[in-house]
Amino acid sequence: MGNVVVVQAGDPRRERLEREGWSVSARSFGAQLDAERLDVGLLTAFVSAIDPALVFRPLGAHDVDAVLALDRLTADDYPGSVVTRHEQMDRDAATPTAVRRASGAFAADGSLVAMTYVEVDGADAETDFTVVHPMHRGRGIGTALKAWSVLALQREGVRRFRTGGSADNVAIRRANAALGYVQDEEWVALTAPDSTDAGT
Repeated sequence: MGNVVVVQAGDPRRERLEREGWSVSARSFGAQLDAERLDVGLLTAFVSAIDPALVFRPLGAHDVDAVLALDRLTADDYPGSVVTRHEQMDRDAATPTAVRRASGAFAADGSLVAMTYVEVDGADAETDFTVVHPMHRGRGIGTALKAWSVLALQREGVRRFRTGGSADNVAIRRANAALGYVQDEEWVALTAPDSTDAGT
């Protein structure tokens, strides 16, 4: 079965495993925003509230070096366990495509201070990750960038927006709720009892 098992929070297997000594080592969530409930005015307000010196735009192949630098800088900043750990990108993963879309926030000096990557499949989009440079956190940039990305994709016909991650990531959960995402999934990672304990 392995040392870690991931199940939905209400899965009957969870109770059985916990009786056997398995313990919850991490929690994660999933949330959805449907186009029918999308408040364009609200999302636009989040974007407009940001320092006008910041520029939001799609990322392209010419941005990959900046993307990789920010990815390296923030690689250890994602809360949670191995289940929700962000994998550092290589050049292929960092290069946006028609189905792997990316948006960035740029400071007045042209430096990339935030980015979000989204996987698009027809009318469905799922956020891979959103991250902000450590020196620019706490200013609403991540929320505004995610709002900007949702609005851009909505204009292109995307109807369902999904996101998720570690339940310990309080900042992103608050941002999602503010943008109108509704949490509809909760997962738990169960870790097997220590082999020493199991043998006593």
